[in-house]
Amino acid sequence: MSEYLSVDASGRASSSNVHKLSGQPTPPSSTSTLLLQQRETALRKPHNLKREPLVFFIMRLNLKAVLLLLTVAVMVITLGIYMRCAAFSFSPDFVRQLSRRQTYDTLASSAAGQDLLSSPLQDIECAINQEYSIHCKRDENANEVYVPFSFLRQYFDVSGAVTTGGSSGSEAAKFNWMHSNAKVNLPKGKYDPRGVFMYFENYNVEVRDRVKCISAAEGVPVSTQWEKRGYFYPTQIAQFALAHYSKNLTEQTPRIHILEDADSNQMEWNTPKTSNLTRIWHHKFNTSIVQFETTIGYESAISIQLNQTQDLVLSVDLLLVTNSSSLMVTVLNRDTKHSYNLHYLAAELLLSVQESNIYYGLGAGSLNKWRHITRDLHIDLQKGIVMGDKRSPLKVRRSDLEVLSIAFLGIGFYDNITLSTSDHLAHFYDAAEWFVHNQDMKTGGWTNPVRRSLNGFAELRPGWISAMGQGHAISVLARAYWHSGGDMRYLKAASLGLQPYRIYSRDGGVLAQFMDKYYWYEEYPTTPASYVLNGFIYSLLGLYDLNSTAPGKIAREAGKLFAQGMHSLKKMLLLYDTGSGTSYDLRHLSLGVAPNLARWDYHATHVNQLLLLATIDSDPLIAQTAERWKGYMFGKRAKHN
Repeated sequence: MSEYLSVDASGRASSSNVHKLSGQPTPPSSTSTLLLQQRETALRKPHNLKREPLVFFIMRLNLKAVLLLLTVAVMVITLGIYMRCAAFSFSPDFVRQLSRRQTYDTLASSAAGQDLLSSPLQDIECAINQEYSIHCKRDENANEVYVPFSFLRQYFDVSGAVTTGGSSGSEAAKFNWMHSNAKVNLPKGKYDPRGVFMYFENYNVEVRDRVKCISAAEGVPVSTQWEKRGYFYPTQIAQFALAHYSKNLTEQTPRIHILEDADSNQMEWNTPKTSNLTRIWHHKFNTSIVQFETTIGYESAISIQLNQTQDLVLSVDLLLVTNSSSLMVTVLNRDTKHSYNLHYLAAELLLSVQESNIYYGLGAGSLNKWRHITRDLHIDLQKGIVMGDKRSPLKVRRSDLEVLSIAFLGIGFYDNITLSTSDHLAHFYDAAEWFVHNQDMKTGGWTNPVRRSLNGFAELRPGWISAMGQGHAISVLARAYWHSGGDMRYLKAASLGLQPYRIYSRDGGVLAQFMDKYYWYEEYPTTPASYVLNGFIYSLLGLYDLNSTAPGKIAREAGKLFAQGMHSLKKMLLLYDTGSGTSYDLRHLSLGVAPNLARWDYHATHVNQLLLLATIDSDPLIAQTAERWKGYMFGKRAKHN
């Protein structure tokens, strides 16, 4: 049963009982009747009571109305203060936040707005030059369209990356937009032909992927740039030499650990019963050397145990007597706990790998000849690992390596074994010797033994000469001549290297002529001429180096060729300026095709070369052009009409 209480029009209360099931009324109870009578008596009392205080009247008002009045009052007062203080203004960030909040409140009040808030950026199709479309995002409120950076990177040839500030990561992440990620190296002073070559102290030629290995027979890099089997590329060998020469001048003095010199420094070698080790006097060298003889098999090797973790450049004077003789170095990768054996054999072998054994050949002609060998064990190991697993080679950190042992097998002699942090001059002189022994005595050139195809030009057949290679080689030989105290072998080779500068490309040299007027030294002796800029400037630096270090007649010859080239450079330099970058060559003039734009790294090379030339030639054209081209790397462009 439920009871409902109602009031009639006169304010009198009445009660009715309704039965839930039948809906029939039931008589009221005595308790209900008493309550109704009391209510009716109260309603009939006279309204002549004393008036209540004002404060109780206010408390009876609606609370919402009070709050509304207070809000309006605060807004009026604030507006009045703002209008009186002309110098007062809200911060832009506050205004933007307030605007966004107002927009949010407006959108949240509608169903359509709530849908928009759940997806603040709308999909929109961006038509690119009416040729194709890409997927973009649109912010209708800010009137902005957002284009994916992956598209901008390729379309405008720019780069960028998200970085987080601070080591603790407390600073907010930011996006770094870079028009060019290449680096400009400002000269530290006037260029010195006896000093650092450009900025090559930053070069690490041997770690490049296109370097197969460092030949154990020659001590110079073997390139795979245009031929997978590997070949000797004069330009790369010269860069290897110039990098190590420059590092020798800029790095700290290396730490050298002498292991064995057969005199004051002698090691306790582990000599099996079937093997023999003796120290004997060498009358020609006027010093003691170590003679060894073992049977076949690694168990008979003469060895020393080591724990060298930082000194990874091995040097040794070595003479092997039999084909089965070898030097073996065991190196541990402390990260993977895997050890490798590096073998140096008296064999005509470049590089071979069998599981954990990596083999380098010293050349068939190395038997019964003293050789000074300098090997970077980290590079030898890394190149061997790449050879063994080309698909996913392990990248070995230098700091993870430890030399465990050095061993000798077969019959031979050795002396002056050292481990050091570096031996840059040894690498430099290995390359200088290569140029002395591998020069074409008829042409004076260092030939490239591979084919070279440049789009639009006739293919270069094996045996072609590069002016850049010639210039680099002369820069090496000029420094070797000076540093060695005047070794005439280096000077003679450098002087003979001038000959291709005087011979036209069609006749086997590197000389071309632009508009039948300006002489140019070709990096690639193509038909027609290609006029590659960076290679030409490198060829000039070689001439300048020889002019500054050679005596008399040779210096004058080099100086004449240098002056001839600088005259052409000043007349032709602006042909490479595109208004936003540079051209790699002048094929657009030679072939009548579109310009071959220089990549940013090549453009940076152009800038670096001009900055260096500006230190030896005061013509303002060179310095002004360098500064303008440097600006292109930061998004600047030439003005339009």
